[in-house]
Amino acid sequence: MTVPMVVRVPDDLLASVPAEVRGTGRDDVRLMVSRGTRVSHHAFRDLAGQLRAGDVLVVNTSQTMPAAVDGTVEGRPVVVHFSTRGPDGRWAVELRTPAASGSTERRTGDRAGAVVALPGGERLVLDTALSPDRLWWARVSAADVPGLLHRHGRPIRYGYTERDQPLAAYQTVFALPAPGGLGSAEMPSAARPFTVELVAELVRRGVQFAPVALHTGVASAEAHEPPYPERFEVPGATARLVNAAKAGGGRVVAVGTTGVRALESAAGADGVVRAAAGWTDLVVTPERGVRVVDGLLTGLHEPEASHLLMLEAIAGREALAVAYDQALSRLYLWHEFGDVHLILPDENPHRAHCDSNAW
Repeated sequence: MTVPMVVRVPDDLLASVPAEVRGTGRDDVRLMVSRGTRVSHHAFRDLAGQLRAGDVLVVNTSQTMPAAVDGTVEGRPVVVHFSTRGPDGRWAVELRTPAASGSTERRTGDRAGAVVALPGGERLVLDTALSPDRLWWARVSAADVPGLLHRHGRPIRYGYTERDQPLAAYQTVFALPAPGGLGSAEMPSAARPFTVELVAELVRRGVQFAPVALHTGVASAEAHEPPYPERFEVPGATARLVNAAKAGGGRVVAVGTTGVRALESAAGADGVVRAAAGWTDLVVTPERGVRVVDGLLTGLHEPEASHLLMLEAIAGREALAVAYDQALSRLYLWHEFGDVHLILPDENPHRAHCDSNAW
């Protein structure tokens, strides 16, 4: 398998607070646009000018859960990150150690049978290791785990963020309730800068929206493991809309890597998308490539993250390297509260590498 690019990101380029805290609103972020190795720089509010009538934006409707819950193991504090509910009712969880900053640190040494005391008199028992020293399948005494999370949980927070933010800061305008209260352990963050006003403008310009759902699990903040199986759904109406757009010459642009994973999981080898639901273990790499997606709107991904392989599958390694060099030199902000990157097909392959812009 191709090795992800190695990108060195200075700490001061890690977005520590939401855009509305830094500026005027959620959409007050920058937009880098790649068309092959040609890169241009814009405000996110100018997104509509980069798309055209007939394009389809594939959006993830998964809600973000307040998936971090305080607990204790043998009297010592831990933070439980609830990730994914399995088909047998167990939950994939990660136990982490509270940090002085208010975030958490990686924890090792837990064993099957360990009991975590949770708020409200509930408890969690580690059952089977899902990944070495990190994720576990666990049994939870609470009959309604999403209810437990909403009563006692908070959004997962990583060390580069300045402080806890309310759950509303982690929801996108596309988020919808899911059966059983399921959702994502981490925000489908590429859609975060969208506002109702921008969605309305895009619709007026003939851009269509196709909903999918993929409930993301917890990412590996330290080890950069590839994603493990996650629940997804591609409705029949979305499949028909995407197939019609492709047939009519429109571009299919996924909003976020979760949109790519869901849509590509529902696509056959013939490139036709069909309604699908269940679990996907698909990892998109340059070797596998993409069958349906023409473009991607995404955040800037951390060094060695497996998501960079997906970006490379869509953009190509050379184009991705040029874009990330531009992002670093122009001081773009990384992670869920940062700036965004729009990858589109290269329709003018002989143009220069960078289009100068005030941004």
